[in-house]
Amino acid sequence: MTDNGVDANSTFAMREADLAAQFTTFIDEHRQHLLGSLDDLSEDDARRSLVPSRTRLLSLLKHAVFVETDWFGEAVTGRSRVDYGLPHDSKDSFLLDSSDTIASVSADYRAAVERSHSAIEGMDLDTVLTGHRAGPMPLRWILLHVLRELAQHCGHSDILREQILAERGRRGGWSGVAL
Repeated sequence: MTDNGVDANSTFAMREADLAAQFTTFIDEHRQHLLGSLDDLSEDDARRSLVPSRTRLLSLLKHAVFVETDWFGEAVTGRSRVDYGLPHDSKDSFLLDSSDTIASVSADYRAAVERSHSAIEGMDLDTVLTGHRAGPMPLRWILLHVLRELAQHCGHSDILREQILAERGRRGGWSGVAL
């Protein structure tokens, strides 16, 4: 297990599984990693701005709710972002409201992931989904896109979390980051 509760051996164990199972295993591990990036952090730490963009640990998870709903909701059902209560512009999905907490955004993300699983249950990788505003695309492409998004944001979350923990360590007399 990694620090974020992800079993690093599970993807390796899936090397002989069918491609769909491999995709979902890798995506689920990245989902868990992103959720785990908020473990043992305060609300203030989760909202800390450490870079000039809107990127904060909590906003990364809120954006992931957008990603799940946009790619698995809209593409499968044809309902628009607005119908789902999402911002029109993906950049706005990083904005935090005063009511956003680690618990609330985590719950929203878990619910979005469950909807994603349900939306594609039983579909073949070559199933062409026609609901997305960008046009028809196979489920395989959507899974790859979501994996890419999650991997990118997990990398961001690792760096932000490391900065937060390093600052905590400096305040407590420890000057390094355990890797």
